[in-house]
Amino acid sequence: MQEIPFCLRVTHFLPYSMTDSNTTNFTNPSKFILLGIPGLEVAHVWISIPFCTMYAIAILGNFTILFIVKTEPSLHGPMYYFLCMLAITDLVLSTSIVPKTLSIFWFNSREIDFSACFTQMYFIHCFLVIESGIFVAMALDRYVAICDPLRHSTILTNPMVAKIGMAVVLRGSMLVLPYPFLARWRPYCKTNIILHTHCEHRAVVKLACTDTRISSYYGLFVLFCVKGLDVFFITVSYTQILRAIFSLPTKDARLKTFGTCSSHLCAILAFYIPHLFSSLMHRYGHNVALHFHVLIANVYLLLSPMLNPIIYGVRTKQIWDKLLWFFTHKGT
Repeated sequence: MQEIPFCLRVTHFLPYSMTDSNTTNFTNPSKFILLGIPGLEVAHVWISIPFCTMYAIAILGNFTILFIVKTEPSLHGPMYYFLCMLAITDLVLSTSIVPKTLSIFWFNSREIDFSACFTQMYFIHCFLVIESGIFVAMALDRYVAICDPLRHSTILTNPMVAKIGMAVVLRGSMLVLPYPFLARWRPYCKTNIILHTHCEHRAVVKLACTDTRISSYYGLFVLFCVKGLDVFFITVSYTQILRAIFSLPTKDARLKTFGTCSSHLCAILAFYIPHLFSSLMHRYGHNVALHFHVLIANVYLLLSPMLNPIIYGVRTKQIWDKLLWFFTHKGT
């Protein structure tokens, strides 16, 4: 109930032609207006600095991971293939939102085409589901490597890794496909101002002038039946892994074996904890300022792509050694 008056208050930031179109009734406008971070428009340039920094680290780090794995034959194994899938997913996910966000912050380029908005929506949510699936696949790899190490090379063969990767991509592509279709078919006759930096599903759907319960219910289905199940499978895998680790005879063996899982656990926490916090705040934080909601949503989408290459680069000995060798060799 408070968002419409807020829209009216911020219309002085927009050109007259845009504000005039928002005061009349229309159905399916040709463009949406991305407001950025509502209430913090004067600080957009300053906010762009950490956003740009996080994006640069994500791009550089994930391309480095891909380069190292490609050029080092000893890293051509299931764990590193899954890591490459994760790096590609992070590159697509961060690139889906940051360039447009920075264009809003730097050039006040707030317009986005109607179809482009739903395309962006699809890519964001699709690759979030894909990333969650990759973490499940990596948990499976760690489970087989620790609980059944003698059969690891026969179970997770290259064709099997390819099939798992294809299944993860297909699951994300198909499950998220209803998001843009359900949203696109609705008439938009209230306003074309999106109170966000990107075409986030909930932020767009709430602009529709028809009943949006189907979209809301489907969003909850994806949240609980996809990511909920993913967290369940990861928890079951690591329960078995921890049981196997604690059954080892010496402390050094336990620490060494656990060390092979530490980077994966850190990456999982960096992905799921911000998402859980963002979801809970959206459902129950009705008294939280809108700009804080938008900031958290952006940080959540950028944090994992930025941290994943750092986590795996620092905590995975093979990658760290190869990176050090590359810089040392280059300097000689």
